[in-house]
Amino acid sequence: MRHIIRGDRAALAAIAIVLAGCSATAGSRTPATPDDRAPKAPGNAQQDSHQNPQRGRSEGARGGSGETDPAAVRANELGAVPVLMYHQITDEPQSIDDRTPQEFRAELERLAREGYVPVTAREFTGGDMNIPAGTHPVVLTFDDSTPSQFRLGEDGRPAPGTAVDILLEVAENHPGFRPVATFFVNADPFGEPGGRKTLKWLDDHGFEVGNHTLEHSALEDADDAMVQWDIASNQWLIDKALPDSPVVSMALPYGSVPRNRQLALTGEYGGVRYRHQGVYLAGGRPAPSPYSSDLDPGAIPRIRSQETDTEEGAYSSSAWLDKLGDGTVEPYTSDGDPETVSFPRKQAPRLAFDHQEAARPY
Repeated sequence: MRHIIRGDRAALAAIAIVLAGCSATAGSRTPATPDDRAPKAPGNAQQDSHQNPQRGRSEGARGGSGETDPAAVRANELGAVPVLMYHQITDEPQSIDDRTPQEFRAELERLAREGYVPVTAREFTGGDMNIPAGTHPVVLTFDDSTPSQFRLGEDGRPAPGTAVDILLEVAENHPGFRPVATFFVNADPFGEPGGRKTLKWLDDHGFEVGNHTLEHSALEDADDAMVQWDIASNQWLIDKALPDSPVVSMALPYGSVPRNRQLALTGEYGGVRYRHQGVYLAGGRPAPSPYSSDLDPGAIPRIRSQETDTEEGAYSSSAWLDKLGDGTVEPYTSDGDPETVSFPRKQAPRLAFDHQEAARPY
């Protein structure tokens, strides 16, 4: 496990010691420093991280008054949404998951040109994607909380060349392209023990912080107790840095689904409860609309950012954006009205029951 500041390591150790008594798997991962304290959610050991999930974050994405004719903009709010997955942003890529700063910037520029507006994972699963009529939502997600994604310079701003710095620059050059994303973090995010400065900066500037487990574990290999320990322990650390920002999104390391898949959505360990409104996989295809009956909140697909002429290029962001652009896959297109869900009448059977009253077929 990566370095954790001493006070946090001691507290995390307590639940691992309990776990060691009921699982051989847990024993092999017990933190080194024993202590008699278990992690408690800040302020209240039984705090539910699903409370007040929106916190007004989507105000910058408000779409309009609802006066637009949905047919005129070919609105389809039952269409597919690309959830893009990034890892390292580096000049020297070492794996299929890595992108150079130039490649990352080029992809953002393409998204802006093609009418995409970034939203967070929280806004996506909350059905709070209130973007202008005729535009398309895209969810930018980053796994593993590496310094190449984000770190603060001596001036307190995002360091040049990091993903956040590049995103801010592209957004400045393309009004309406929101500089927001979701960062799925592990222990010591962005190389900062505890992550108090980095996580706070992201939260203060409209970015979302999600859970990626404490140890970046393959959860399919863990028993139920270890699954909950790994998720709850990481949530406890996030809560210490951001006590007023509920964690409602999680990405599964390696896309590895727990044997009891419900535990990725909700669970409890050592007095720390977690409840996610969306759990994200490692790659594959665009996600269904949050208003569609096809959406499974416990297994939301993502798309790896890469070019078509690479390994597994058929499933790359470049390939899927081509298909969304030419209509092979019909994209989510906003009607600009946050109170309605517009779509071609023939697609009505796909509308989820909970959104029937907001339906605006044409």
